[in-house]
Amino acid sequence: MSRQKKSRRPMAEINVVPYIDVMLVLLVIFMITAPLLTQGVKVDLPQAESEPLPAEVDDPVVVSVNSQGEMFIDVGEAKEQPVDPETLVTRIAAIISYKPKTPIMVKGDRNVDYGRVVEAMVLIQQAGVPNVGLITENPER
Repeated sequence: MSRQKKSRRPMAEINVVPYIDVMLVLLVIFMITAPLLTQGVKVDLPQAESEPLPAEVDDPVVVSVNSQGEMFIDVGEAKEQPVDPETLVTRIAAIISYKPKTPIMVKGDRNVDYGRVVEAMVLIQQAGVPNVGLITENPER
């Protein structure tokens, strides 16, 4: 009888090799797709000395003005499509009503008319945002 008990012992080991294989495949997939997820509007930023945003703030909503004066917002559908002023105000107002502390930043091309960037800032303030920030590039030395 003692022989049968010894041969029927439960196996207490977990085989982790399949889990490692799955993890490595997911790692490779994420490494390949992560650079493809960044979308944006090509804007040639003016260069200026500035301090980076503190790390504890929420991700900012960026309103871009390209060199043709078209405005884009990085929230909502069709981020690469220009938005009209009414849509910009509506989207910003919705964001601010949902998360009031969300920072709103304006990214204006250095070749665009300054009045167009100011117009974007005025539209953002009409949506109820008290403070609007500007995005710049650090100058290369």
